[in-house]
Amino acid sequence: MASNKITLASMLFLTILAYSNAKLGHLKETKLTVYFQDYSGDQNTSVIGIPVSSNGALNFSKFGAMFCTDDPITAGFEEGSAVIARGRGVHVTSALDGSSTHVMVSIVFIDGKYKGSSIEIYGSDMQFEKVREVAVVGGTGKFRLARGYSTFESLYSDPVRAHTIIQFNATILHY
Repeated sequence: MASNKITLASMLFLTILAYSNAKLGHLKETKLTVYFQDYSGDQNTSVIGIPVSSNGALNFSKFGAMFCTDDPITAGFEEGSAVIARGRGVHVTSALDGSSTHVMVSIVFIDGKYKGSSIEIYGSDMQFEKVREVAVVGGTGKFRLARGYSTFESLYSDPVRAHTIIQFNATILHY
C-alpha cells in the first residue's frame, strides 16, 4: 500500500513538473550592465534619509540609518544617457561599524527592450568595498522567476554635487 502511494505521488510530481516546464519555456540567461545615477543632496535628489534629515546631511555609516531611493538608471555611464529604469527601494545600515547596508531594491524598467519588467535585488552590501555582490532574488515580465547575482561598483563620485555613478552588472537566469 505504501509503495502505491509513493508511486502515485511520484507520478503526480513528474506530471506537475512537466506541465510547469512546458508552460514556462526554456531557462534563459541575461547579462546586464546599467548605471545608477545616485543624487543625495541637490535639486535632483534621489536618495533621502528616513526620517528626512533637517540639515540635509546623510550619514551612510551610522548603524540603523535608513534611506529610501528612486535613482534614475541609465543605459550608459554619462549622466545625460537615456533613463531606461528606476532603482526604487530601501537601504538600512545594518552593521554596527557602518560597513554594511541591507539592500532591498527593485529595478523597474520604464523604457527600452525590458520596459514593463523588473528585477528584485536583496541582500547585504559591503558599502565601502570597491565591488559589492548582491543577490538577484526575483523579477517580473521578461525577468519572470529571476535568480542570479549582481555587482555594484562606484565608478564616479562628485561630493560637491552629491552625485555618484554606480555600475550595476548582473547575470540573471529567468524564463
